[in-house]
Amino acid sequence: MSRTLNEPEKVRPATREAVMKAAAELGFVLNSAARALSTRRSSTVGVIVPSYGNEVFVRALSSFQRTMRAAGYQVLAASSEYDLATEMQEAAFLLQRGVDGLMLVGGIHDPDLYARAERSQVPIIQSFSLSDREYCVGFDNREATFRAANYLLDLGHKRLAVVTGTRENNDRAAPRAEGVHLAMAERGLELSPAHDLIVSSGIVAGRDAFGQLMGGPKEQRPTGIICGTDEIALGIMSEASERGVDIPRTLSVIGFNDSSFSAVLSPPLTTIRVDADEIGKSSALALLNLMGAKTMVQVTRITPELVLRGTVAPPDKL
Repeated sequence: MSRTLNEPEKVRPATREAVMKAAAELGFVLNSAARALSTRRSSTVGVIVPSYGNEVFVRALSSFQRTMRAAGYQVLAASSEYDLATEMQEAAFLLQRGVDGLMLVGGIHDPDLYARAERSQVPIIQSFSLSDREYCVGFDNREATFRAANYLLDLGHKRLAVVTGTRENNDRAAPRAEGVHLAMAERGLELSPAHDLIVSSGIVAGRDAFGQLMGGPKEQRPTGIICGTDEIALGIMSEASERGVDIPRTLSVIGFNDSSFSAVLSPPLTTIRVDADEIGKSSALALLNLMGAKTMVQVTRITPELVLRGTVAPPDKL
């Protein structure tokens, strides 16, 4: 029982489950403070996400938590609101609480965060983007939008736009914009600076973006828009509906993440699906391996999928 409770990651799942069940039946209550002193382990791990307002991060966090709970760990979570100073404060708090490992989103962080974690011998797993420096579970954000843009170009679109949230301290949004630029450049086309927008996150930002993109002469308006999130895409669709712009006949829209509402919109949103559940689970398993000092593959690559629904069509020829 001692090994199961103190080092759960080193015990087979079936054995761990049986021991935990027996402990519960006996009314055994673990003294976490005492165990932390004796083993130098707290059986807690920390997670910092950029925002709880983005469904994809919440889904990944839930999956991460389920996997960690099954391994005998509690999860302490925090949000940085896309601010490095806030993230550093949250990380310092988690390290002071004695977490055994950290999951972070993306690869842009205060260097002092890594230094403090290293001094505390706390391993870090990076998620949602790829890196040749850190252990990570993620995907190629540039490749995802590159494929989406090429799909629109293959349909005959020549004037595309890209709308993302903040690209400051965010290594997901900037590559998503770059993917659209690259796809157009390979076909001898140029993405107009007026069609490359950075907005605040959310539905309202999408509505505002529509006004900026579609306010000029018809021959200069984009016929296809690739969005950095589904929420931005929803805002664009909402504003288009109010202004009588037909989607997809007049304007094609592609979102990112495949949020739960995407399939039930009218028309259903074409989007880039990110398997957030798999990212959360794989990040947890990778962190468990790191905390157990086991060897592991440094990079776990998740492949996004372009989910074709009802918001994309060839450009209107009328």
